[in-house]
Amino acid sequence: MAAPRQQIRALHTASTVTVYQAYAPHIGEPAARDGRFPAAWKRDRMTWIKPSFLWMMYRCGWGEKEGQETVLAVEITREGFAWALEHACLAHYDPALHTDHGAWRQELKRAPARVQWDPERDLHLRPLPHRSLQLGLAGEAARRYADDWTVGITDVTALAREVHALVRQGESAAAEALLPRERPYPEDARLLAHLRG
Repeated sequence: MAAPRQQIRALHTASTVTVYQAYAPHIGEPAARDGRFPAAWKRDRMTWIKPSFLWMMYRCGWGEKEGQETVLAVEITREGFAWALEHACLAHYDPALHTDHGAWRQELKRAPARVQWDPERDLHLRPLPHRSLQLGLAGEAARRYADDWTVGITDVTALAREVHALVRQGESAAAEALLPRERPYPEDARLLAHLRG
């Protein structure tokens, strides 16, 4: 059965959801060691979180891109994730959801979070027909993420490298077996109605 065109798939528990980010070692290593983002992490900048491990691998080049060498799995509260979705705006104008360009711009300026639906990726990082959520957090949302929602931070760089090595060796089944078990996230339709075009 084909996946819905826009769907949140994530590693999640009854109380948390795991998202991925990649940083330079001077940010990523202390974050993983201490379980919280260090003072050097800028709370006043937009930060993007991704529930899809493979989309993160596409973005950071399996942890080989400069400034993205440390891949983090960040476990956050489901309440925080819901708050971000509820207060988010689509990152692009959609005439089906916004009355006009000006209204969308105003909403985007006010919103502490924004959503993009980007093509999900396969093991070879090729685009798939269904889309994966990317969630941008700024201002209040970024501060809440770093200081209130984060439950734990794990360095998964070694996992990224191991999966990548298996993919390069043509060991797709072994690589697939190591991937985080991302399942459809139990959504509240009201939280996403304003984010689906």
